[in-house]
Amino acid sequence: MEKTLDFWFEYASPYSYPAAMRVEQLAAQAGVKVRWRVFLLGAVFQQYGWKTTPNELFPAKGNYMWHDMQRICASLNMPYQKPSTFPRNGMLAARISANYAESTWIGDFVRAVYTANFAHDQDIGNSELIANILNKLGQDSAQIIAEANSDDGKQKLKQQTQQALQQDVFGAPFMMVGNEPFWGNDRLEQAIYFAAHGKLPTSVTLA
Repeated sequence: MEKTLDFWFEYASPYSYPAAMRVEQLAAQAGVKVRWRVFLLGAVFQQYGWKTTPNELFPAKGNYMWHDMQRICASLNMPYQKPSTFPRNGMLAARISANYAESTWIGDFVRAVYTANFAHDQDIGNSELIANILNKLGQDSAQIIAEANSDDGKQKLKQQTQQALQQDVFGAPFMMVGNEPFWGNDRLEQAIYFAAHGKLPTSVTLA
């Protein structure tokens, strides 16, 4: 039986950046397959009656997050630059990720988009930037973007976001191993271990 981990992510989510950059390599080392599952956090916020992100509703939390991101990326030797615009519009990238989730190149695409946003401070809402990423991956950017922006393409992202809500995915990154949930970049290794072994590390027990 194939060991899998559903990796739920949102392109505007800062903590999804270090997790997305590492998840596929760490999972492969553990014999686990990653299933990329993009969704829109805005839908989650709406169900709680929030009109903006929690980090803007609670400035102290937002300030801490950016400081924490610096520490995390430095500890991982990962390039990081606080986006000059936040949150950026990742809708096109999300639609592509939803429609091509099973493609062999999707992991490279996800990592490239995150790198553009959180390492190079580039506008991932710019269709030309997304097209350049696809072209560098050897893909037909015009066709992929057209399909992602079609009615069917838009619907796929909506359906996946609804699936996330039904599974009580309330933040990003969020990992699901069967019915076992793990939230946050700091739970990535634990989620992968659970996917590989069907249990938590011996030093971790459930209350």
